[in-house]
Amino acid sequence: MLGLLLSIILIGLIAGFVARAVIPGKQDMGILLTIVLGIVGSFVGGFLGYLLFQKDATDGFFQPAGIIGSIIGAIIVLLVYGFVRGRSATSRRRS
Repeated sequence: MLGLLLSIILIGLIAGFVARAVIPGKQDMGILLTIVLGIVGSFVGGFLGYLLFQKDATDGFFQPAGIIGSIIGAIIVLLVYGFVRGRSATSRRRS
């Protein structure tokens, strides 16, 4: 159980760090949010992998992905986060 938790944190850190390095611009998040970004990205990558390849049907559509899927998922999550945050910052400036 401890090994699984540590591997999830490590993959989350790697995937979140790579996603932040790939996406240009400044992301205001520390190491904890980078890990959360990677973990959420892993589940997004697992969901997309299930939708595209229909593999692991016994595990269901809500499953973690490997490192490549985690990075792709984290990039998608970071793009959506930047879009939503940018839009809300723009609406605040107009007020």
